[in-house]
Amino acid sequence: MTKIEAARQEYKDWCSAIGIDTLEKVNEVVAGGNAIPLINLCEARQERKYAEAADQIFWRRKKSRIVMISGPSSSGKTSSSLRIAQQCRVLGMPPKVIELDNYFRNREDTPIDENGEYDFEALGAMNVELLNEQLNDLLAGKEVVIPRFDFKEGRSEFDPSRAMKLEPNDVLFLEGIHALNPALTPCVDQSRMFRIYISALSSLPGGEKVHSSTTDKRLLRRIVRDNRVRGISPEDNILRWPSVRRGETVNIFPFEENADVVFNSSTLYDVPLLKYYAEPLLYGIAESSPAWEKARQLLDILDKVTALKPSEIAAIPPTSIMREFIGGQTL
Repeated sequence: MTKIEAARQEYKDWCSAIGIDTLEKVNEVVAGGNAIPLINLCEARQERKYAEAADQIFWRRKKSRIVMISGPSSSGKTSSSLRIAQQCRVLGMPPKVIELDNYFRNREDTPIDENGEYDFEALGAMNVELLNEQLNDLLAGKEVVIPRFDFKEGRSEFDPSRAMKLEPNDVLFLEGIHALNPALTPCVDQSRMFRIYISALSSLPGGEKVHSSTTDKRLLRRIVRDNRVRGISPEDNILRWPSVRRGETVNIFPFEENADVVFNSSTLYDVPLLKYYAEPLLYGIAESSPAWEKARQLLDILDKVTALKPSEIAAIPPTSIMREFIGGQTL
């Protein structure tokens, strides 16, 4: 059994243990006015999983001081990494964060894809040499100046105010699409790394694709979030999705088994929640649009889901993964 399969099985076993192991039963809980207890139960489970991940980091802290986090789009990586980092702080391991997006190569050194466009998702777009040098310096107790990449100018800047040094109890967090790929850190002792893979690995019997498809659930999350904060329409998101998937297939999925921890960011209430936000957005796509066929498929799935009410949505904690997509997060 792979690590991903084991994580799916663990989630399936938990659903069975609490007696909510099909979509029909989720609908019964929501329709019966018990959505808020379900939300609270799911959030308690997630908190327990964050703490378990932090515990593993704690027991390996003397050796593994770098936490590398990756996963496919809209898996809740940002929220999850912040929650795990908070649990590390509880255990006396102050987290420090390096954003891998600041290690892009200068624009003129960025690889070109088959369409003649800059390929920012390729490993070759990353300044691997600089990253490895700075990670080794940090592990050696030296101070480094973390670059800031100016995306408008396409160049790295080095501001002395961004100096960083790891204190004896500090743990360094890095999150990005290549974080589980050893080729990102070929010059760093791999035993110093603790790797976490995050994805929405839902699996509920009942014949509804969205509950067994990580892909559809993540697309719904992405549609809701990007419409709210990134100015990307649901139509554009659907049309971009095949390209996103190709990038994941090349840069993320081949390395998922390198993870020390597989974190499942699914909750039993997330599709009923997403229906409330995504359904009107999907209905806004014209039937003449090239995105309509996929929109219709998602609508057919959501049609079989009982949506949460606004009063129930209000009960979702501000630290929840799902707040990353619907708003109101306080992490």
